[in-house]
Amino acid sequence: MTQRSLDRTGMWVTTVCALHCLLLPVILPMLSLIGLSFIGEEVLERLILGTSILLGLIALVMGMRQHLRIYPLVLLVAGGAIYWHKDSLGEVGEPIIILCGAALIVAAHWVNLKLTRQASLLRASAFQ
Repeated sequence: MTQRSLDRTGMWVTTVCALHCLLLPVILPMLSLIGLSFIGEEVLERLILGTSILLGLIALVMGMRQHLRIYPLVLLVAGGAIYWHKDSLGEVGEPIIILCGAALIVAAHWVNLKLTRQASLLRASAFQ
């Protein structure tokens, strides 16, 4: 997988994770009726978030080798840490924390894509 596809996949996984967390309270009663209550388990949420962060780490390290900037990684770590502690403000604050954490993770991937594109354009123009 290329760094670009990892960034895009990371953005999608993070978005799906955020939607899962935000919509779960609404759809959980229906899920148990059709035998899919495992979707509401904390283990699944942590697994999805962990996958998102792992994809992000791989993509951002690959990007850092090209653009030599660390702040996308800082955004990812901050977003992951915020998201991981989504329960810290209770039910009322949870959606806000989820949105903030997910936004930082998606922003990390987006910035990484932009910086990588700029770095490759600079390299290409240097060889002309």
